[in-house]
Amino acid sequence: MRKTIFPFILAALFFSNPFFAYSQENTSQLVKAVEVRGNKAISAETIMAKIKTRAGQPYYSQISRDDIKRLYETGFFSDISLELEDVEGGVKVVFKVEERPVIEEVKIEGNKALSRSAIMRKLKTKAGQYLNLALLKEDIAAIKNEYERIGMPHVSVEHSVDTDTATNKVKISIKMGEGERVKIRRIYVDGNLHFNDRRIIGLIKTRAASILGAGFFKEEQFEEDLERVKAFYLKNGYLDIKVEYRMDYDAKGYLYLRLLIEEGKQYRVGGITIHGNEKFSESEVSGSLKSCVTGNVFTYDALGEDVANIQGFYFGKGYIFVQVREVTSLDTATGKVDISYNIVENEVAYVDRIDVRGNIKTQDKVIRREMRINPGERFDGDKLKRSKERLYNLGFFEEVNYDTEPGTEPNQRNLVVDVKEAKTGSLSFGGGYSSIDQFVGFVEIEQKNFDWRNWKTFTGAGQSLKLRGEMGSVRQNFELSFTEPWIFDHPVSFGFDLYKRTHDKESDVGYGYKEIRTGGDLRLGKEFNEYLRGGLTYRLEEVDISNVSTTATPDLKTEEGKNLISSMQFALTRDTTDNVFNPSRGLVLSGSYEIAGGLFGGDKDFNKFFALAAQYFPIFSKSVLQLQARAGVAQPFNGHEKVPIYERFYAGGANTIRGYEERTVGPVDALTKDPLGGEALFVANAEITVPLVEFIKGAVFIDTGNVWSEASDFWKGGFGEFKTGIGFGVRVKTPIGPLKLDYGIPLNKQPGKEDREGRFHFSMSHGF
Repeated sequence: MRKTIFPFILAALFFSNPFFAYSQENTSQLVKAVEVRGNKAISAETIMAKIKTRAGQPYYSQISRDDIKRLYETGFFSDISLELEDVEGGVKVVFKVEERPVIEEVKIEGNKALSRSAIMRKLKTKAGQYLNLALLKEDIAAIKNEYERIGMPHVSVEHSVDTDTATNKVKISIKMGEGERVKIRRIYVDGNLHFNDRRIIGLIKTRAASILGAGFFKEEQFEEDLERVKAFYLKNGYLDIKVEYRMDYDAKGYLYLRLLIEEGKQYRVGGITIHGNEKFSESEVSGSLKSCVTGNVFTYDALGEDVANIQGFYFGKGYIFVQVREVTSLDTATGKVDISYNIVENEVAYVDRIDVRGNIKTQDKVIRREMRINPGERFDGDKLKRSKERLYNLGFFEEVNYDTEPGTEPNQRNLVVDVKEAKTGSLSFGGGYSSIDQFVGFVEIEQKNFDWRNWKTFTGAGQSLKLRGEMGSVRQNFELSFTEPWIFDHPVSFGFDLYKRTHDKESDVGYGYKEIRTGGDLRLGKEFNEYLRGGLTYRLEEVDISNVSTTATPDLKTEEGKNLISSMQFALTRDTTDNVFNPSRGLVLSGSYEIAGGLFGGDKDFNKFFALAAQYFPIFSKSVLQLQARAGVAQPFNGHEKVPIYERFYAGGANTIRGYEERTVGPVDALTKDPLGGEALFVANAEITVPLVEFIKGAVFIDTGNVWSEASDFWKGGFGEFKTGIGFGVRVKTPIGPLKLDYGIPLNKQPGKEDREGRFHFSMSHGF
């Protein structure tokens, strides 16, 4: 066996030799010697280590060319050549090199406005490095930019290179002719007929000298300013816009900038024609046009948007292979631009396979179960949009994007769902203040993408686990919560809560007694369709009321003591909002019925109905109008005369009717003026939020409503007893949670108060 294998080993070694690749070349010359000439600072040994041409081997020109290439890549040499010298029995290979000179010194001269150290920080050319003329040229440009930054655009920067041929070292001298600082005294605008000077100057970053700014002229920035002005005019339909400038100086060297504008004609959209639409009527296709419609100002950006809108219309119907080409005809006499859209519909596309990518922690099935589109179905834009909304609503992902790849058939495409995971686990602690709970500190462990079966990371199954503790001046809460959104891979959720909640007596926040709630609940939920969800919750809770004022009326004193609440709640919610965390459009309708006592036992018997309706409207510049109404009715049964005080409805304060003190709208104790709550509630709110910067929103609002002691009082005409507040506020997104600050002004007197002074409502929570 060894004799059989050995010839193959020899053959393998022979053919694996790099010289075998050059066997087609002339191999008659033998390398007798290899020599390096011209090197001074770089040793011959260092150079020889980089080349593969060796004495005693055949000479191959390709190997020598590769040797030269490797030597150039070292960066040591400015020139390399090769010569062959005939010697007895073969050739001598001579590599002639010209070394790059080494920089011995970099001298800076003529600088006054900038220090030597400031200039040296901008240079990539340093002493001890090899001279690189291209890099030196970049350094000269960097120095000029730095002078321009401080208002000296006319600086001259000259350089010289002094070479010592004996040592192959160079000295570089960089000399500045700084000139005078140029400050802008004033900026004029000429030729602007349709936009005033303030509007144009507001577009540019260049500013005249003032208390707030030095007003130095920076050429590069000003060039960008000119492009910004052009873009503004183009966006407003002035397709022939020309923007130039002139610079004038006074005797003191101040600069006067003058923008010279030729606006030209404003163009508007003329006729629109659509060709190639066979599957859909012209009216259906033209209905997708939003920007470039007849009579509107014509811009190429708007045209591009409408091309995308037509494509989006077809994509939504499954025609993802559609091609849309636009042709424009501009009439300079009339100022009209006629547009023709030429459509090649191609065939409808179907989903072949759904691939999930980017999910490192989250299981594929958690993503797939939120998809509203399935393999085999045609591509449907509405289903894809809703699928993306549902994935964002999980709170697990920062980004969700779609892509397609070729499928197994020409009319099939694989749908790629590409996600970027967000941080879903947190150990947080902090503190805050609110007008409801005053000072409070918290510690919380939360995993929104929990997996109790994954003992390595406990993440990935989409479950929710939260353990939270709060300690404050009037409130102490401890809570453990768990939710499994899909039991046995079915759209039925299960969860439980265990808690102990304590609220001390504090009349300033509407508590005329100390309250301790200890208990828990079990939750089941079912998603009936895309937007409708039902829930069932069983609650078992002990409530302890104490520390009631000795001067209180019997209505309040009778609430003292411990009682057990055992109840079942049925809830139904229809939610069509686009985002559960920060909705901008959609409707929420929610209703619940809770029965306590009766066949469920406990010490209290009552029914409680509650309904909520909220509509969100996007209005302008990502602003949102929210209209919301809440109503509730609670009534005792089985001989109980009143609903327990801790199960009644309250209004007034940050979360209901702003401008009034917490929980003070409605019935109060006649002696202590402490809130008693009521059996009926109605609150309506209207609020507009406007983005100010990325993480701050402004808000204006009006709240109205009331609480009635008995439900019958509401049904008998309680609408005339509403308390109303108006005001404004800010919403700030912070790393530890949202901050909410509102200033509300009451339009009616509240019980026990003579004034109508406005008040702040401040709160900061742990999540956003």
